[in-house]
Amino acid sequence: MSGMKRATEKNLMVFSGRAHPSLAEEVADQLGTGLVPTSAYEFANSEIYVRFEESVRGCDAFVIQSHTAPINEWIMEHLIMVDALKRASAKRITVVLPFYGYARQDKKHRGREPISARLMADLFKTAGADRLITVDLHADQIQGYFDGPVDHLMALPLLTQYVKEKYGDQQLTVVSPDAGRIKVAERWAAKLGGSPLAFIHKTRDVNRPNESVANRVVGEVEGRMCVLVDDMIDTGGTIVKAADALMADGAAGVVIAATHPILSDPAVDRLKNCQATEVIVTNTLPIPEDHLFDKLTCLSIAPLISRAIREVFEDGSVTSLFDGHA
Repeated sequence: MSGMKRATEKNLMVFSGRAHPSLAEEVADQLGTGLVPTSAYEFANSEIYVRFEESVRGCDAFVIQSHTAPINEWIMEHLIMVDALKRASAKRITVVLPFYGYARQDKKHRGREPISARLMADLFKTAGADRLITVDLHADQIQGYFDGPVDHLMALPLLTQYVKEKYGDQQLTVVSPDAGRIKVAERWAAKLGGSPLAFIHKTRDVNRPNESVANRVVGEVEGRMCVLVDDMIDTGGTIVKAADALMADGAAGVVIAATHPILSDPAVDRLKNCQATEVIVTNTLPIPEDHLFDKLTCLSIAPLISRAIREVFEDGSVTSLFDGHA
């Protein structure tokens, strides 16, 4: 009888790729499990090899990997880890992507373009993923690309709490860097007790990626502390132009808040030298030592991810974590 009980007892195991081990370690520590020891290396031709150092048969597996540069390498490692788990008889495989690679390619703007975000979901499904947990997707509809449960967590409560504590005594205006991200700004405004909204009206050249032309500020910003919000900072061009436009329009100050610090060059130089006084991000992506700067504040997403993993493992409700009201 005791043998039967052992067999039906659920076993939580957390695995990490090599892209952002410190985040995975923090998550595993909070779950009280530790990371499963894993061997991973490249062959001479740069193919990736992965092997887990202990049995995973029948386990509830959570595989954490942030899709950071070199992004294709880490996505491939992530897929290979899932395949290894499937072939080693893991009972259920949940892929944890604090940052979902290729999320910006979520629709076709012009003919002959890929929808890479959909391809990513298909690849993880084919590799053997049963479920996805991710944070602040670039577009909500990506949840529908994966044929299975997707837990879409939000960093909003974490970021807004920090902003409230530090800047709550000032007159705040929440600003979206473009009209397309206004939904994110609306959620922020509600969390900050109904702060007014503004946005930067800008134009973009479809033939020049990562570049935009900041136009005019729409909304009341004069004499107010502006919280400029976005889901990610990549090269920083858009957000820095927006910060400068706000200051030119008489804002009392600007703080930038974003979930994902991609920080591709020359983002760090741009942010260091821009007129914003603080840049608030989370650790969904690793930030190399040489990318840290004085006005950068990084909040940990690990408590949110570990809570989500625990709820999934215990068949609880993750809804409270991803509706932004947690």
